[in-house]
Amino acid sequence: MTSRAEAWCRIADVNASPGSSASPDDLLILLAVSRTGRFTTAGESLGLNHTTVSRRIAALEAGLGGRALARTPGGWELTDLGRRAVRAAEDVETAMASIHEDGEQSDQITGVVRISATDGFSAFIIAPALAQLHRRHPRLSVEIVNLTRRALQHRSGLDMEVVVGEPQVHRAEAILLGHYTLGMYAARSYLDEFGTPAGITELSAHPLVYFVDSMLQVDVLDAPRRLVPGMRDSLSSTNVFVHVEATRAGAGIGFLPCFLADRHPDLVRLLPQEFAERLPYWLVLRPDSLRQPAVAAVADALRRRTAAMQDELLGAVTDVDA
Repeated sequence: MTSRAEAWCRIADVNASPGSSASPDDLLILLAVSRTGRFTTAGESLGLNHTTVSRRIAALEAGLGGRALARTPGGWELTDLGRRAVRAAEDVETAMASIHEDGEQSDQITGVVRISATDGFSAFIIAPALAQLHRRHPRLSVEIVNLTRRALQHRSGLDMEVVVGEPQVHRAEAILLGHYTLGMYAARSYLDEFGTPAGITELSAHPLVYFVDSMLQVDVLDAPRRLVPGMRDSLSSTNVFVHVEATRAGAGIGFLPCFLADRHPDLVRLLPQEFAERLPYWLVLRPDSLRQPAVAAVADALRRRTAAMQDELLGAVTDVDA
């Protein structure tokens, strides 16, 4: 564990430039802002109002002799100077926590970790992985925002994102978690009524259950409209669980993640050789996020769960092209 002496050495490093100084209290406020991206949210976690947070950040920047934060469309992001200051703040936080230890190793995996992820990945991977992690670290709290979108260039207020497709981002760390497969599915009752399509030409005569085309932000998810442009939309939604349930109800043929559809015996996979879209899940983090024990633990739990469930993610049909 980092000692209090080491923490103060880190502060001394931040204060290395002539005339600069940094208050440990103000460093901890900067740390809170860096984790939430917003003065208001940081203030709530510290019991301070927005004005006080703003004033203390201004005092810190004056002491450091430069800007620690820069405003972005998504909130506040750290500058290079701010990142140096936050490293010192993390050591101060660790040293302060050690004061309350009773000679035992304290649990460093604590606090709030905020994640943005698709709804299917959240339910199938994140929820069970973090339920197990929370049993071992009861002071850990995780907030999940369900979105299907490209990775953000500025992720203030988020510790990590899980996105579909390789992210094109700067000042971020991207980790490939694994792959999953999407396929065409229909309810048995639907096929009994309308027949089973024998090929792409026949499939074009059936309605499609999928994402709202005008709101789809991830290019690699455009497969059904690219491969079978003749299919007309029947029921569209931004939520993949709506896709599954609408397909089960007979609204049309759904282009569904195999790991969700294969759990329902009333769904039949169609034309698996023609429709097996394999896509990657990527984990995207701010450059310094993995320095936080809680974030590192959550990232590791997601990697382990994704690896353990790779067969289910890829679907029952495994001999198709990757």
